[in-house]
Amino acid sequence: MKIILTHEVSGLGAAGDVVDVKDGYARNYLVPRRLAIRWTKGGEKDVEQIRRGRRIREIATIEQANEIKAQLEAVTVRLRTRAGDAGRLFGSVTPADIASAIKDAGGPSVDKRRIEVTTPIKTLGAHRVSVRLHPEVAAQVGVEVVAA
Repeated sequence: MKIILTHEVSGLGAAGDVVDVKDGYARNYLVPRRLAIRWTKGGEKDVEQIRRGRRIREIATIEQANEIKAQLEAVTVRLRTRAGDAGRLFGSVTPADIASAIKDAGGPSVDKRRIEVTTPIKTLGAHRVSVRLHPEVAAQVGVEVVAA
């Protein structure tokens, strides 16, 4: 099935790309999560608008990405959440929580969709997350989760 990506999807493409994927992947995952729309002849007009928006938001050069990477890695991110007696959280820490904590700590504004949490953060303590700034540059950010 041909689809038009509306957001960046790891391993598939960036916003505005027209890609061909399996029908089930498109119907059950990409389209319901609004990561993509079905390709139509009328949808081709939307591609340029999506690409224009992507150019405005994206980090253009590797040098710019490296500057933001240095800023991110210098910031100490501390999240206060509710936790049980054994140190397990009620719920988990989301990329949106991390993005707002980075901004509160004085770091640069980061889109929550660029934050990759490999394993769900469900315990107190220090954790590491990756932030994709550019296809070739990713920053490792330390997140300390403490009880509220």
